[in-house]
Amino acid sequence: MAVAVVTDSTHYLPGEVAAAYGLRAVPLYVTFGGTLARESEMPDLQDFYKRLRTASDLPTTSQPSVGDFLECYEPLLQSGHDIVSIHLSAGISGTYDSALQARAQLAERGYDGRIEVLDSRTVCGGLGLVLLAAAARARAGGNVDEVARHALDARAGVRIWFCLDTLEYLRRGGRIGGAQAWLGGALKIKPILSLESQIEPVERVRTSGRAFERMVQYMRDLHDDGADAWCVQHIQAADDAQRLVARGRDIFGCEPLFVGEVGPVIGAHAGPGMVGIGAMPTSMLA
Repeated sequence: MAVAVVTDSTHYLPGEVAAAYGLRAVPLYVTFGGTLARESEMPDLQDFYKRLRTASDLPTTSQPSVGDFLECYEPLLQSGHDIVSIHLSAGISGTYDSALQARAQLAERGYDGRIEVLDSRTVCGGLGLVLLAAAARARAGGNVDEVARHALDARAGVRIWFCLDTLEYLRRGGRIGGAQAWLGGALKIKPILSLESQIEPVERVRTSGRAFERMVQYMRDLHDDGADAWCVQHIQAADDAQRLVARGRDIFGCEPLFVGEVGPVIGAHAGPGMVGIGAMPTSMLA
């Protein structure tokens, strides 16, 4: 592909899917118990979430450095690629800014290749869907402008919801956004949230069963609105995720684009027990 699609590690696409679409990822960082590691070098999710459940001090997360982006971008430009670089919401991370700074440095060095840096205004499955749309257009021979425009069009059609077991991790991590108003007694409810640049509250339900059925109804709404390329992600909630997948097959009449577990950077803020769904129109994958 003449256009390389670059992202960060917070899409949590299954490895085989990311590889099939030729995606390159610049990882974010996690500091836990005094140890700093790239998210891509923390494969043991079971151990991470076991520690997270009992930790008195939550992990901290940080964006890639400008140097990290330079290490990714420079070889691609040298090999003749243009780049579309798509990242998690700038409303919750400085990753987008690091990418912009790297682009500026490369321009100062006189590189001719084009780099378009996009704020996806989403994360996890939402980011994954946008990436698949961008990579599909790149694979079809789109130039850098066409791939970037297609990614933005796909983002306009992406919808994601996620249900948390508790708001406590968001509260402690300082990423609670518009759900701030639900704190206090609401810690005992099952919050359903979305992400439009920052975290936005959608609905509060009292039980896990009601939360699950509300997520299923949302899948029906997505299908009725024409968003039929779908995905499911979770954090230490594989059984619930598979139940959503089973219901989704009936609703959408097809398999999900991907199913997987969210990693440490977002998991540190969302906490175990999260399940999320996302969808966009299948036309975006052309």
